[in-house]
Amino acid sequence: MDADAIAEGRRRWQARYDAARKRNADFTTLSGEPVEPVYGPAPGDSVEGFERIGWPGEFPFTRGLYPTGYRGRTWTIRQFAGFGNAEQTNQRYKMILEAGGGGLSVAFDMPTLMGRDSDDPRSLGEVGHCGVAVDSAADMEVLFRDIPLDQVTTSMTVSGPAVPLFCMYLVAAERQGVDPAVLNGTLQTDIFKEYIAQKEWLFGPEPHLRLIGDLMEYCTHNIPAYKPLSVSGYHIREAGSTAAQELAYTLADGFAYVELGLSRGLDVNTFAPGLSFFFDAHLDFFEEIAKFRAARRIWARWMRDVFGATSERAQWLRFHTQTAGVSLTAQQPYNNVVRTAVEALAAVLGGTNSLHTNALDETLALPSEQAAEIALRTQQVIMEETGVTNVADPLGGSWYLESLTDRIEEAAEKIFEQIKERGRRAVPDGNHPIGPMTSGILRGIEDGWFTSEIAEASFRYQQALEKGEKKLVGVNCHHKSVTGDLEILRVSHEVEREQVRVLAERRAARDDTAVRNALAALAEAARDGAGDGTARGRNMIEPMLQAVRAEATLGEICGVLRDEWGTWTEPAAF
Repeated sequence: MDADAIAEGRRRWQARYDAARKRNADFTTLSGEPVEPVYGPAPGDSVEGFERIGWPGEFPFTRGLYPTGYRGRTWTIRQFAGFGNAEQTNQRYKMILEAGGGGLSVAFDMPTLMGRDSDDPRSLGEVGHCGVAVDSAADMEVLFRDIPLDQVTTSMTVSGPAVPLFCMYLVAAERQGVDPAVLNGTLQTDIFKEYIAQKEWLFGPEPHLRLIGDLMEYCTHNIPAYKPLSVSGYHIREAGSTAAQELAYTLADGFAYVELGLSRGLDVNTFAPGLSFFFDAHLDFFEEIAKFRAARRIWARWMRDVFGATSERAQWLRFHTQTAGVSLTAQQPYNNVVRTAVEALAAVLGGTNSLHTNALDETLALPSEQAAEIALRTQQVIMEETGVTNVADPLGGSWYLESLTDRIEEAAEKIFEQIKERGRRAVPDGNHPIGPMTSGILRGIEDGWFTSEIAEASFRYQQALEKGEKKLVGVNCHHKSVTGDLEILRVSHEVEREQVRVLAERRAARDDTAVRNALAALAEAARDGAGDGTARGRNMIEPMLQAVRAEATLGEICGVLRDEWGTWTEPAAF
């Protein structure tokens, strides 16, 4: 790019920066030296390829979505939490908010993630252990007791039973006297990553896509600020993928959901802002920063050039980051504080919009209150003490970082082509029911391609650890330690017994006729509509809301849908 074009870009950025709202904060170094809000080429310099880097708040958004960077608004501190029953988790949420957390993120227990009630025989021993147990709207009410849902943004990390849990969230808001139309938050809902990595699905892919399409329609028309889809790379990376695989598989999933929205007749400029993303921040500091910058650039370009999005908001890739759970070690667990801080700093320098920092004891148990506080304070130290919020994309222009950003983008594009080629082979006539990326993803799920690619990457990394080519402090080097055992949080089995008892009381107190009628109406709606995700039949959200209002349980609702749609088993791989 020549010097005149670079200067014109700086002028555009300056005008937008001057017009934007800034925080009332001290934007100087620790020594009191003033710093500019952004840095770029020197006046008069020409920089080849600078259009790929650009200025903050301008396409292709490599350097961030906003001209002010974090001077306008810092990232949201959104700590992931949930354990035991709704009452216990409600107390933890209040602690997080009182300590300065900016939003909530709900961790559900395994029975809830699998759409099972706490008294299901398959739930035995799992209730409340890896997250909070939620069986009905009554539990959701308790979970957010004294936390006004119109004044806090809430993320819910769940995909298989995401839609019925979302309905419970709406009913909890109604019972608080809050108009659901004003709610703001994020629901994960991303079923593709379940088939690819996390393995928590309820049905086959097509019925899940139908529910996701219904949810996108409902939120677009009724809850405009709410984000019904958080496309997740986190679990793909935790399963062992490389950074480029995490980025490519995640964005490909996002493109498929865009195809789904378009297949429903939705306007891309209207529904695309309701898509957000969730990435892992791992330990290779510069690779992670490059990954986040490449993600914004790829998404903006595809949204504009492939899907025809004309509004900036529809081209924006907004993302939440969680530090890498898989990087934490049970050996010398206090080292995990350092790992988490490095990963969190990479997420911030990559421009994350919200962030969860893992606790030092998470390889052993759910976080203790002390460990949760250290994780929270890690973010606050980065935010308040390091000066990284003073300058937008402070590493932009680094030869190393820009090279890494380009290389990750190039690797991702090659993977996109592999996925689309699988779709072309699956549908040789080009008549894809939803779209070509969706067809390729479905084919990759059905034949186990994603799973095998991730397994191969994971195996290579494990070999490097065992050979000592990659170092893990306290595991394969620097073994000596004076650290004693940690006191960890233990969830009593009494939690399960009490949850089952309360569930029985609620079932006895509800109107069984109303529940049966609502579930019958839900089953009828499930039979109506195409099976490929386009679902021209009745939208499922309203009948599901009626079942939730009648106090139908999560297991009952998901059981009705399993009966109608069946289950799904992934292909065996060796």
